[in-house]
Amino acid sequence: MGQKVNPKGARLGILYTWDSRWFAARGKKYKEFLLEDVKIRKVLMEKLRPAGISRVEIERSINKIDITLHVSRPGVVIGRGGAGLEEVKKFVGGLLLKTSSKTKIEIKVEPIKEPNLDAYLVAVMIADQLAKRLPQRRVVGAAIEKVMTARAKGVKIVLSGRIGGADISRRETYKSGSIPLSTLREDIDFARFPSLTRSGYVGVKVWICKS
Repeated sequence: MGQKVNPKGARLGILYTWDSRWFAARGKKYKEFLLEDVKIRKVLMEKLRPAGISRVEIERSINKIDITLHVSRPGVVIGRGGAGLEEVKKFVGGLLLKTSSKTKIEIKVEPIKEPNLDAYLVAVMIADQLAKRLPQRRVVGAAIEKVMTARAKGVKIVLSGRIGGADISRRETYKSGSIPLSTLREDIDFARFPSLTRSGYVGVKVWICKS
């Protein structure tokens, strides 16, 4: 068995940057900032899922936190007259530790131009349809067709678990186009998302090579 490396992790500093960007001079502050980032990212990914959220970037400076939300439907987050953004800002403020009560919070929304080229959104779409007991071959085939229609260079989708309610778990791989994982200059997006079916969890992994 070879070493399985996250394609994004291998391309940090080359094509991608870190989702959390800050510096902590003291060990205690590092622990607090790390726990805050994990909590903020986890809660926002669940709360803003109807808006098609894909990624949460957190950048810290002195007494300030800049949070960038990458969503496919920005209108759902912004709301009328920016009321949705104010609600998200208050919600994030309630998640911060008491020591960060004076911290200023800035929320930015970045729209995703092509959702079918975002691996996380494709994985969520497949997982939701599998949870509704739709045939996996039809679901994956439609997802691959949408991704390739969006001018992707290649796509690979892997399902693992009790697929279709089978008694024995198995692993199925679907692929179209080219996925050069070893070429670091290739822009490859990767995401994983679990689908909770009646038979248990079915893991969904998606690789998309953008042109």
